[in-house]
Amino acid sequence: MTEHDTDVEEIARLLPAPDRSGLPHERHLHHKEQLMRRIDSDRPATGRPARPRPTLRRPAFLRPALLVPAAALALSGILATGIALTGTDTESGTGTGTDGQATPAMRPAAALLDQISDAAGRGTELHVRADQFAYTRAKVRGADLTSGKAVVSPLEERETWISQQPGPLHRLGVARADGETLPLNAELGDTDGTPAGFNRPTYDWLAALPTDPDALLDHLYAELPKTKGEERDQAVFDWIGGTVGEVMPPRTAAALYRAAARIPGVTKAPGAHDVTGRRGVGIAREDTTFGTRTEWVFDERDLTFLGDRSYLVRNTSYGKAGTLMSGTAVLDHAVVDEAGEEPATARES
Repeated sequence: MTEHDTDVEEIARLLPAPDRSGLPHERHLHHKEQLMRRIDSDRPATGRPARPRPTLRRPAFLRPALLVPAAALALSGILATGIALTGTDTESGTGTGTDGQATPAMRPAAALLDQISDAAGRGTELHVRADQFAYTRAKVRGADLTSGKAVVSPLEERETWISQQPGPLHRLGVARADGETLPLNAELGDTDGTPAGFNRPTYDWLAALPTDPDALLDHLYAELPKTKGEERDQAVFDWIGGTVGEVMPPRTAAALYRAAARIPGVTKAPGAHDVTGRRGVGIAREDTTFGTRTEWVFDERDLTFLGDRSYLVRNTSYGKAGTLMSGTAVLDHAVVDEAGEEPATARES
C-alpha cells in the first residue's frame, strides 16, 4: 500500500459514513411518473401545454405530491411524506413496549384511539360491487420543493373515483381538479396493471384484512411495501392515516385505529386542525428521521376523520420549523356507479 493509499484510507475512516439510504420509494415513483408524463402519447396535442396527469400514490390518493429533487433528497435526507400538527403535546415516551402493552405515556392516545375505533365500528357496512367506484372529495395543499425551498400551493379541491375491480388494472380511475377530469393510471412498474392491495386498497381488499388489532399490525409490518431508509413505524402509521379517510368497512377502520394505538411514538395532539381550519381532537406521531410531525384530525362530536396535515419540526434547507408540507381535509366520500358521478352529498359541505 502506498503512502497515498494510506492517507486516503485514514481520511475515509475519519469522515462520517455516507448516506446510502437513497431516494424513498414513493419519491422515486413520483419522479418516474414525471418522466412518463413527458413521453405519454395517450392524449392528442391541443396547441397548449398538457396539464400533468394526477399521480396515483400511497398513502392516500388525495395527498398532494411533494415535488422533491432526487439529488437534494439523497444529500439532505429530508421529508418523504407525512401528516402533521401545529401545537404541542404534553405526552412523552416511546409508546408501546416490546410486549405490545401500552406504556404509561401511550395510554392517553390509546384511550382516544379506542373511542375513535368504537365510533368507526358503528358505521354502516356496504355492499360494494366490483363495477363501482369509491368517490372522495377533499381540499388539499402541498409543498413544491423543486426550487430547493418549500413553496406551498393554494388550497385546491380534488375529487377521485377509484375502481373497485380487483385487477390488475391499467386504468385505476379518474381524478378531477381545476375543473379538469384526467385518468389515474397503474403504478409505475406495474406493466401488467396494479392489483387491489396496499397501493390500491379496494373495499373488498380492506374487508379481507385481519380485524384483530395485533394480527393486523403484524400483517402491516410484514407486508406493507418497504421504502428504503424510511422508519418502519412511521411507514405503517402513514399508510393507516392515508387510508382511513376513504370508503372502507367499519370493522376494518375500527381495527386500524386500535392497531395504530400500538405503534411506538403515537400521542394525542391537542389543538388539532385540518387545512381548512376545522378543529378537532388529534392523534400525532413525530418522524425523527425526516424531521416531520404527523397529525390525524377527528371531529370532536362524532369522532369522524376530518383530515391530516404535515409540517417540519426543525429548520431545514427547505424551510423553517412549522413549514407546511402537505395537508388534506376530507369533505365527502361515497360509492358511486360511474367514474365522474357525484353523490347527492357532494356539494352539501
